[in-house]
Parts: sequence; C-alpha cells; structure tokens
Amino acid sequence: MPVSDHIRDKLAQVPHRPGVYLMKDRFGTVIYVGKARDLRRRVSQYFQPSRRRGWDLKFNALVEAIHDFDWHRVRSEAEAVLLEGRLIKEFRPRYNISFRDDKRFLLVKVNLNDPIPRFTLTRLENDPAARYFGPFASAGAVRRTLTLVRQRFNLRGCRALTPTEADYKHCLYAHLRVCTAPCIGNVTPEQYRMQVEAACDFLAGHCEEMAAELEAQMKQAAAALNFEKAAELRDLLQDLRRTTQRTEKFERIPYSLPLAVDPAAELRALAEVLGLPAPPARIEGFDISNISGTLKVASLVSFWQGRPDRARYRRFRIKTVEGQDDFACMAEVIRRRYRRLLDEMAGVPAPPAGDDEAGRPSPPDLQRVARDVSARHRGQPPRADTDAAAAAAARPPAAPRLPDLILIDGGKGQVNVAHAELEKLGLGALPVIGLAKEFEEIHRPGRAEPLRLGLDHPAIKLLQRIRDESHRVANSYNARLRLRKISESVLDEFPGIGEARKAALLKRFGSVQRLRRATVEEIAAVPGFGGETAARFKAFLDARFAPPAPEPAG
Repeated sequence: MPVSDHIRDKLAQVPHRPGVYLMKDRFGTVIYVGKARDLRRRVSQYFQPSRRRGWDLKFNALVEAIHDFDWHRVRSEAEAVLLEGRLIKEFRPRYNISFRDDKRFLLVKVNLNDPIPRFTLTRLENDPAARYFGPFASAGAVRRTLTLVRQRFNLRGCRALTPTEADYKHCLYAHLRVCTAPCIGNVTPEQYRMQVEAACDFLAGHCEEMAAELEAQMKQAAAALNFEKAAELRDLLQDLRRTTQRTEKFERIPYSLPLAVDPAAELRALAEVLGLPAPPARIEGFDISNISGTLKVASLVSFWQGRPDRARYRRFRIKTVEGQDDFACMAEVIRRRYRRLLDEMAGVPAPPAGDDEAGRPSPPDLQRVARDVSARHRGQPPRADTDAAAAAAARPPAAPRLPDLILIDGGKGQVNVAHAELEKLGLGALPVIGLAKEFEEIHRPGRAEPLRLGLDHPAIKLLQRIRDESHRVANSYNARLRLRKISESVLDEFPGIGEARKAALLKRFGSVQRLRRATVEEIAAVPGFGGETAARFKAFLDARFAPPAPEPAG
C-alpha cells in the first residue's frame, strides 16, 4: 500500500516513547486504538510490507481504511494500558475487541470512617467518604501487592464490615497472627487505624524501605542458590514497583482525550459553502428506518458546536403512514418535531398522547415565534446565542431553541418534503439540506443541481458524522422494536388472549421477560384476567419458556 506524504511526514514526528495511538478513517472517525512501548516503531509497522498482510483479513481491512492517525505520549506502559482502555470506551472503534464492555480497572478502596477499616477491591468510585488508590493496569499485581500489604501491616482480610468475637473463632488471619485482631480487643481502634494509615502511605508510593528489603532478600536467596525463592521475591518486587509507581504518576497527570476532528473549522467551512450568516451552533439530523414498510421509525440527533448533544436525541414511531413511503414518513417526523418545539418555545402545553398534532390550529404565539425565526434567517445579524465563538466554550442551552441547520438523510425528494412541512409551520427560512449517500452530494430546496465538495472537505466530514449518527440511532431503535415484537408474539399463542388483554399485560409488566417472573396473583390483577385464566396463562408461560429436557444417556 503506498504511503501518502501526509502519513510519512507524521511518522517522522512520532517519538520513541510509550503511548497510545489512534487510527482514523477518511471521515475522521477513530477506527482503532492501540498502545505501544515504542510509538514510532509500532505505528510504522502498519505502513510497511509484512507477511501478516497475506493471511490476516481484518488487519488488511484496518490498514486500507487508515487515512490519518494521532498519538498520545505517556510515561509508562501501565499508563498506556489505562489510557487505551479509556479511549476505547470513549470512541468505541470498530476494529477493537478488548475494553469495549463496561468493565473498569481495579481500584483499592478503604474508608477510614468505618469502625474497623478494611481494604477491598472495587471497580467504581461510588463512596465519597472512602479513599481510593488506582486504577491499576494489572489486576494480578494489585492483588498480590494487597496481600503483601496485609501481611506487612497486620491488617484484616475478613469481609465483615464490623467483625465481632464470633467472627474471630473462624478467622484464619488472626490465628496465624497476620491480623492484630481488633475484633477481640488485641489492639484499640485508634492503634488499628494507625496501621491502616501506614498502609495507605505505602500504597501512595512511600515503599522505598520495603522495596530495598525485598531486593536484599532476593540477592541473599540467589547467593544461597535458592533460585525459586529468589524468583518469587523478584516477581513480588516487580508487582510492588508496578503498583505503587503507577499510582504515584497517574494521579498527577491531567489526561485529555485527543480530538479526532476539528469541529470549529468544520462548522466555519460548512457555513461558508452554504452561505449561512454564522457557523451553525445547533444542527439536527433526521433519518428513517423500516424494513419492507414494517416498524417504521425515525431518529433525530442533535449536534451542538459540532459535537453530539445526546440529551437532545429523539426517536419517533411513524403513526400516520401506511406501507413503505419514506417521503411521507419524513413529512410526519418534521411536522411533529417542529410543531412540538414551537409549542415548547411558546409555552403551549403538550398535546395528549395520540392526538393528531397536524390538525391542531396554530395559536398566535406560535406564529409570532415562527415569524421571528424566519426573519432572523432571512439576513438579520445572528443573535448572541447563535454566535459560534461565544457558544463554543458554553454548554448546550437548556431552553428549547430552533436549530441553525437541519440535515436530512436523503436526496432532493426528502429535502423538498421537509422544506414544505417547515413552510406550513411558518419556518420556511430555516436552512434545510440533504446528504445523498452515493456521491455525498448536498441537496438544497429550490436548487436543481446538488453541491459536490469532495470527500476530504471538512464540511462533508461533519455532515457525514451527523448523517451516520442519525442512521445508527434509527437502525438501533428499529432493531430493538423488532426484537420486542418477536418476544411479544409468543403471547398470541395463548388461546383467546386478544389484542386488548395483550396490551393490558404489556402495559402492566412492560415486557415478556418481566411477565414470566410474575405470580398468578399479579397476573389476575390485570383487567380481563380472572384467577382461573391467570393460572392457565402462568402455566402456559412456564411451559413455553421451560428449559429443554436433557437427552437420555447412551
């Protein structure tokens, strides 16, 4: 694969230091995060011929997709592991497998306010009164170090929050004299707390004395040709240094996540090519998802200053469209979204569930709001709250506001339909565009020819991220509803259940999984079910979801 001049110039700047690297595709999306002891050597391997390219299809796909990369230097390999896990959870790259779950690195926790404090391992910092050490890159190293700490400072290892004399009878730590047994009064609570505080200092990095002692014992064992003992002490010394050194450094380093894109530059480029009065602070993107006209849903994603504002995401189930008609679905979603938004801005109460919002008359307040917005977008200077430079450092506003740009996933037809619905609401001046997938063309209402900027244009990269995010949200919502419908279809097998009683069950319990755990009495409390019917329905569920019988032996 030929290496571009941009990649070659960047490789020359990568240091021979430990760190984390991020591979990006042509859209600026992070597709892989890795760690390295030597960043330059590791990153360069992706752009050199190797035998791995001949058999590893996944590696080939990754290398072919790389368009750019970033790196972040750290002080040690342990810090590289921790930062790698953090970045993978942040960006969720599609070529990474490890660290994609919600599992976190281990922490050591101690609460000095407990009557008899104890050291425990945890993965979440959910106790503000406790003191935490970590996170630790090596779970084995921290477990072995914690055992060493307990033996060194005579600390308890029992699980009881406040051990008593009854616990002492079965306490192996106390009988082996590893623990000073404060539960039976061998030491006072104040004396034991001093032991715990000394152990805290040790975990914070004040362990030079013990490290020197272990090293001396290791050399003594080696001189006596007791190599097994020397190897054991060597490993323990490495665990000790790895654990305490990582804690000391990591707590002081102010990590900042590398940015995969430059949103401000992309917003300026987008405003320039579209002729907007200012970079659009709020962009809302729409997409429709359905399979053969069934389970029609739509998504709304909101971006503030070029970044996702997930608190403003919305999902819609199409209510009025029969069959497969993406244009009608888009019209319904635009109508419902901005009619509701105008209601919120004017202080109009939300309509009851199930009402047809399209047929409601527009009150004068809504017309005034629409006129004000239309006038602003016809050329009046942008207000202070839409100024990109001022809003860049601010959080997304909590008050409802109309977007500065609307992005439709589709071509000319979807854009014209959306623009027509906006005009009916008095919002015809709101800029609305569509992004067609085949050539990444920008379609605008009233323009016969689409706008082609090229795949490397920063405005296109921003629009692609918004379009892809709306596509992801719509598809995931459709998939979730489909799985729910499949599980709910089991209820149709029960004789005489009907749609009314089925809806009552799902409204009461929420899902088939919860319904399976319900008792006969709880099912009988649902309207339409008596005691006998509830018992038969419970027996039906138990038989329907019973585990398969084991096959006979032989």
